Amino acid sequence: MNKLGFIGMGNMAQALATGFIKSGKIKPSDIFAYAPHLEKLKENAKKIGFTPVDSLDALVDSSDTILIACKPYQIEDVISQIKHKLVGKAVISIALGWDFAKYYRILGNEVRIQFVMPNTPAMTGEGVMLFEQNNSLGKDERMQIMDLFTSVGIVEELPTNLMGIGGAITGCGPAFVDLMIEAYADAAVKYGIPRKDSYRLVSQMILGSAKLCLEAGEHPAVLKDNVCSPGGSTICGVTTLEEKGFRNACISSIDAIMNKKTN
Repeated sequence: MNKLGFIGMGNMAQALATGFIKSGKIKPSDIFAYAPHLEKLKENAKKIGFTPVDSLDALVDSSDTILIACKPYQIEDVISQIKHKLVGKAVISIALGWDFAKYYRILGNEVRIQFVMPNTPAMTGEGVMLFEQNNSLGKDERMQIMDLFTSVGIVEELPTNLMGIGGAITGCGPAFVDLMIEAYADAAVKYGIPRKDSYRLVSQMILGSAKLCLEAGEHPAVLKDNVCSPGGSTICGVTTLEEKGFRNACISSIDAIMNKKTN
């Protein structure tokens, strides 16, 4: 992979492009992007560093690896315009629902295909990149692409049948954590901490707790128990969360996503 072309430059694509460039593993001059709103694309290009192009044809001509990041409903129309130009190229898709089999039915074996589900924390280098095991990339090519994505987070392979639940947890999860940050920050403000400080304190608390969980090698329940002194403040808060159905609400939020995908 020498030249990477983005089709679509929404929030997720911006997060990836920003992370890739920050990592130093790909030069800004080797990243191209096309989106229908050219003026907005040019504004993002100035902030992030990629090269904007004004047509799909120009994008494909400029790139040997194409990263499809447009809306899922737009993909069939996009592919119909450039299918003849994709022959011999690699296509990475981050569009929800567009797995290897779906692309293969349209593109066949003349295009090398990989479905990836990233999440927005890629912008900070702390993303989760889910690679579908079923793919048609060359071995070395896939390792190179996985290495690029590793620069913006951790890379995990999942079989096709688990990509849906994996994406629900890692892709939608940041919004749920943001909601929790907002809620606990509201509580801090309620009791007198300024808003800006509240967001910073809560965000760092969650960041540190997550890092401890990853690095300690302990079950989350053990880490929770370590904070809960007998008759103390924390166990009172934990008890209230249980009474309010915190864990059930978390699981139910994923149920809602999975049920929506199958409807």
